[in-house]
Amino acid sequence: MYTYTWKKYLPVIRLLLKRSATADQAVSLNRIDFEKGNRTRKPIVSFTSELVNGKSLLLNLPTVAKDLLEILLQDEVAGGLLRKNHYIINLNSDLKLTVKNCQPPAQEVGSEVTVDEAEK
Repeated sequence: MYTYTWKKYLPVIRLLLKRSATADQAVSLNRIDFEKGNRTRKPIVSFTSELVNGKSLLLNLPTVAKDLLEILLQDEVAGGLLRKNHYIINLNSDLKLTVKNCQPPAQEVGSEVTVDEAEK
């Protein structure tokens, strides 16, 4: 049901997964994209999913979360990141998608990340 919508946002979500190694990442999504394939005017699409090594710790995910995970795991880059790390992906009722990497890689000594790079 939400496959087309998640494919549209895949490049952005891929970037969020990559950048989540340094800080939590978030993006606001367009409500109209989620209303297109749904019969209700304001569909309930909020969820929180914890992923360890590419597998969800929750068994009964809503359809919107299942579709997102399916699209992410089919993508070579996003699937590889999901299989290597521990992520918490949250979509709230305001359609703000947040990606948190619970085990970011250790930074090398001497490498610094500026505030501007972490916010991008």
